Amino acid sequence: MRFPLGESKEAGLDDIITGSIEAAPGYHGSALTAIALVVAVAAILGLCFMRLRQPPLVGFIVAGVALGPTGVGLISSNESVSLLAEMGVVVLLFFIGMELSIKAFILTLRQALTVAGGQLLAAMLAGGAIVLVTGAGPEEAVIMGFIIALSSTVVAMKMLEDMGVLRGEAGRIAVGVLIAQDIAVVPMLIFVSSLSGGGGQVGEVAVKMLVAVGLLGFILWWFGGHKKIRVPFAEEIAEKTELLALGALAVCFAAAAISGLAGLSPVYGAFLAGIVTGNSTLRSRVIPVIEPIQSVLVVVFFLSIGLLIDLSFIRANLFEVLAASIIVIAAKSVLNIFLIRKTGFSTETALIAGLSMAQIGEFSFVLASAGHATGVLGNDLYRLSIAVTAVSLLVSPIWVGVMHRLESVASQGMETYREALAAAYAHELYEVHRGTAAFSRFTHGAHVRYRALRLAIYHRKAVKRKQT
Repeated sequence: MRFPLGESKEAGLDDIITGSIEAAPGYHGSALTAIALVVAVAAILGLCFMRLRQPPLVGFIVAGVALGPTGVGLISSNESVSLLAEMGVVVLLFFIGMELSIKAFILTLRQALTVAGGQLLAAMLAGGAIVLVTGAGPEEAVIMGFIIALSSTVVAMKMLEDMGVLRGEAGRIAVGVLIAQDIAVVPMLIFVSSLSGGGGQVGEVAVKMLVAVGLLGFILWWFGGHKKIRVPFAEEIAEKTELLALGALAVCFAAAAISGLAGLSPVYGAFLAGIVTGNSTLRSRVIPVIEPIQSVLVVVFFLSIGLLIDLSFIRANLFEVLAASIIVIAAKSVLNIFLIRKTGFSTETALIAGLSMAQIGEFSFVLASAGHATGVLGNDLYRLSIAVTAVSLLVSPIWVGVMHRLESVASQGMETYREALAAAYAHELYEVHRGTAAFSRFTHGAHVRYRALRLAIYHRKAVKRKQT
């Protein structure tokens, strides 16, 4: 999986750090300085957003925007960062597989497939609407439908985890839908790639889909009725943290590589490896070892999303990007809540799970890039889809927070949106008021000290004039 930068990036952005010349003396030192600054800015912004009771991941994305090619330009290439981001997605799916409850997942699998199918159908209709509005071709409509249909596994899982509902009913249905989407990426990519003139790959798509679904079904069936796998030498390596981490990552990336070579999604292989590892005797030992590594790589993923946001393109097409982003997020929110509600879940579960999947997913970057590479997806639609996807990933956590809080205060009988927002964001308003008051005290104190200094200087000059 690669996250391509928009074509508006100028040539000469091959170095990872702007202004750095690889052969120049001190290159490594300046690169490390820039990396340290990036990490520091991401941590500070994450803490700021957490202080405002917003997901820290928004701060990580903002850090990527601010330091990226169209920001201050400290990071001028997404290539190296995207590799780490790809690893973060793979490890995240591996971790989710380890923590997955097989019985709970099977119970929500039918509803998850129904929701995922409904999302895809609605996205295809949206693609048809794009054809009517923009005059694009039917192939572009299909690609845009694929792009809109997918949600971000990383963002959704992280938001659900931050809300403490990942292992609840809302988390289970969301995981089921997202896994179904990740499996569906395989035929989507093959179809988009075949638009360049290859064609005739229907049989290949069908075989890969059958293998993917069959393998997942077999693993779920096996572990649903059998005991955990006994790992050889489990007692000897149970306390060896470095061996546990190395072995778990080896299993994760080996499964991802095999899945990728087989023409399936690498994250699909990592997810299956996670299920197998999670149903072994080393599960309780591996999870605390892998979690910190996964967290660091996921932060890099969010930084890479920020790097994708092309501020120059957004400034030039502000209305179109904002309108498309708002329409997509709102429409996906309503559709997701409706579909989950129709499959028998409660309103609260439908609200939380539906809003968590309101963004466009990271695999949409891959589909947009594949469509553009084949020459089917036009340059304007390609750049617009990249911008809208990146903006939706940035806005989605804030959107979830706003909607969830408004729903929680709706039962209090608020008469106006202003009252509801004030009640939902009372803590944030208090923090902003405290910050404003502190800033006012600081500026007032500085002004008083400045006037006192001027007065002292005036008196000193007056004394000198009298002496002369």
